[in-house]
Amino acid sequence: METTTAADVALESGGSATFESRSVAGPASPGMPEGFLWGGAVAANQVEGAYLEGGKGLSIADVQTPGAHGVPREIHDHVREGVYYPNQTGIDAYHRYKEDIALFAEMGFTCLRTSISWPRIFPNGDDAEPNEAGLAFYDAVFDELLAHGIEPVITLSHYETPLSLVTRYGSWRNRKLIDFFVRFCETVFTRYRGKVRYWMTFNEINEVMNKRLPFNQAGLVFAEDENPDEVKVVASHNMMVASARAVLLAHKICPDYKVGCMIQYTPTYARTCRPEDVLARRLNIMPNYYYLDVMARGRYTGLCRAQLRRLGVEFEASAEDAAILAAGTVDYIALSYYFSCVASSETGDDLTVARNNPYLERTDWGWPIDAVGLRVSLNELYDCYQLPLFVVENGYGAHEEPGAGGVVEDDERIDFLRRHIAQMERAVNEDYVELIGYTTWGPIDLVSCGSGQMEKRYGFIYVDRDDAGNGTLARSKKKSFDWYRRVIASNGREL
Repeated sequence: METTTAADVALESGGSATFESRSVAGPASPGMPEGFLWGGAVAANQVEGAYLEGGKGLSIADVQTPGAHGVPREIHDHVREGVYYPNQTGIDAYHRYKEDIALFAEMGFTCLRTSISWPRIFPNGDDAEPNEAGLAFYDAVFDELLAHGIEPVITLSHYETPLSLVTRYGSWRNRKLIDFFVRFCETVFTRYRGKVRYWMTFNEINEVMNKRLPFNQAGLVFAEDENPDEVKVVASHNMMVASARAVLLAHKICPDYKVGCMIQYTPTYARTCRPEDVLARRLNIMPNYYYLDVMARGRYTGLCRAQLRRLGVEFEASAEDAAILAAGTVDYIALSYYFSCVASSETGDDLTVARNNPYLERTDWGWPIDAVGLRVSLNELYDCYQLPLFVVENGYGAHEEPGAGGVVEDDERIDFLRRHIAQMERAVNEDYVELIGYTTWGPIDLVSCGSGQMEKRYGFIYVDRDDAGNGTLARSKKKSFDWYRRVIASNGREL
C-alpha cells in the first residue's frame, strides 16, 4: 500500500519521470538463497471491493474520496449519497480472486502478501462473535493460493480499521481497541493455522506520526482542543501493545508462526557534509526507529525518549505495558521501500526535508528513483537490529495505457525493478543481510492509497478501470509480466 511517508513533512514535490534509453535485458546475477520468497503485495481494501457483501462492515478506506497528484482525498464519517468512493469497488478481487491468483501463479509467485479486512471478520470491530461468511471467504482465498503453490503472507491491519471503532471509540487513542484487535487476531490465528505462516501486525505503523496520513494508519481525527502529537503518541503506544500481545498469542497458538512489524522506510541523506545537515539526517530518521526500538527491542529506548522530547510530549508506559512490550518482540522486520530523501538544517534545530536529490531521476509522481537506497536501507536496518528482514513493498507507479497491440510497454517499470532487485541481491550476497523475501507493490493495478487513483498504476497486470470508476475491470498482461516471471524462475539470476 504505497503512501506518502512520515518524511513528507515539508517535502518538495513535483517533477516528472525522465529516463535514458536502456535495454531491458539485464546482466546475470548471483541470485538469491534457496527458499527465498518471490511475489507481490496488495491490501484487501485496495483490491477486494464488495464493501457491503458477505456481512462486511465499513472500514476507514470505504469513506475516502478520490484525490489526485497534489490533491488530497476527502475523509467522511459516513457514506454520503452520490459520492464516489473508489475503495468500495477496488478492482473487484472479491469476485475475481481466482482469476488473479492464476495470473500470479503463471508468473511463478511463491508468496502473495495480502491482508485480512478486519471489518469483514468483525463488521463493527467490537462484535462478540466473528462473521462466518468473512472467515469462509479468506479460507477460499488461502486455499486457492496454496493450491497454486503460493504462500499467503498476511497483514492483520492494513489501513482497514473498522469505521465504527473510529466514530464510537475515537479509534486507537482508546485502549479498548487493544482488546478488540487481540480478539480479531485470536480468531484468525486459530482459523488459519496450517494455511498461513508469516504474519504482520500493522502496515507501516510509523505512518501514525505522518502529519498528512494519521487517519489511514490509525483512524485518527483530531478535535480542535487536542494536541495531535500527544494523540499520536498514545495511539502508537496502544498499537504497539496490541502488536506485542498479538505476537505472544500467535506463538501460543502455533509455535511455527512468524510475526513481524512493518514500517515504511525512507533512507535520508544529509544534503551536504555540514555537521548541521548530518544532524538533520539523524533527526529525520528518528521516527522510524522510535517504532522499531519498541517492537524489536521491547522497550522505549533513549532514542524514543529523545523523539518524545522533540515532540514536546511526556509519556511513560505502565509497568504492565512495559512487561508486555518486552515479552512480545517481533520475529522479523518488514519494510516498504519506494524512495529516499535529503535533509538539511541551518542551525541544527530546524529541519528541512526534500525529495529534490539532483543525482536521481523521478517518477510521474515526483518520487526519486534510488535503487542504491534499498541496499542502504537493508544494511541500516540489519546492522541495527540483527533480525531477518522482508521487503514487502517496492514498486513503480506510472501513467500507462495499452499500446496498439493491446499491451502496456512498461520498460521503465522493468528498469526500475531490475535495478532495485540487483541492489537487494548485493545486500544479501555481499553485505550478508538476512532477507526472507521480496514482494513488489501492486503486482496488479489497484486503487492507490495516497491518491485514490487507478491511474497511478503499479502492476504487471493492467486493469481496465479509470479514476472515475469506468471500465470493464478486464485484466491483461503488461510487458513486465514475462520479465518478472523470468526473474522468479531464475531465483533472481536473470534480471
